[in-house]
Amino acid sequence: MPLFWLRVALSLYAVGLLYALAAVWGGREILTRITMPAVGLGMTFHFVALIENAMGTGVWTPASMHELESLLAFLLMVFFFIIYARFHATAPGLAVFPLVFLLTASAALGANKAIAPNPLFVSSQWIYIHVGLIFIGYSALLFSFIASILYLIQEKSLKSLKAKPGAFWTRLPALAVIDDIGYKCLLWGFPFMTLGLIAGAMLGEARQGASYFLDAKIALSIFTWILYVVILYTRWSAGWRGRRAAYLATFAFCTAVLAWAANSLSHTHRFIVP
Repeated sequence: MPLFWLRVALSLYAVGLLYALAAVWGGREILTRITMPAVGLGMTFHFVALIENAMGTGVWTPASMHELESLLAFLLMVFFFIIYARFHATAPGLAVFPLVFLLTASAALGANKAIAPNPLFVSSQWIYIHVGLIFIGYSALLFSFIASILYLIQEKSLKSLKAKPGAFWTRLPALAVIDDIGYKCLLWGFPFMTLGLIAGAMLGEARQGASYFLDAKIALSIFTWILYVVILYTRWSAGWRGRRAAYLATFAFCTAVLAWAANSLSHTHRFIVP
């Protein structure tokens, strides 16, 4: 049943994917009225799938890469609706809906494959705290990155004399609104990211000692955290806004992606076939 509900959610998320594609081609109005209810209902079914899977297996933390993808997709939808309720902006959905669809599709199609995490971490209750905090933090920081990209696109379109009135970027929120979305998401995500790294560090140090911090993924994660500290510092003390903040947030999130990709090189976060 969890797989069934996940596939129902996937079919509803497909409406969001069509919405994003239609926006690029200038036809976003066609799906506007049905997109929010459809993806909202999809998120509900997705939540049911996550709960039923956890209750059925007795494991409340993701136990495979596909479960990680499913959880991340759900959290992205949660943050999208938080932003939608706060700013009445659907523009982040142009990037989020396709990503959520792909993550959910990968989780739904690969759910039957047995892929297990490092057993040292599944045995500890700290993993629940670590995974939950990290995923919430990175979901919010992803929206900060999306806002940065939208800011750069909108700024370029406003300066360009070739911008067509019907192009999708002409319907983006004002620059000040986009910048505020990126800043608020940064403020929401950074504390969760920090606490998640602390929880992971406590778990890793207890299991592996100081060698835990020499892991490639851990080193990249710490470097990413430092970059986000720099972003906050430059915003608060130097008053960086707009383009400079967008470029810095984009670079920081690229390092976060590298840290995620470093799972394949990690001795503590690698998912392997048993």
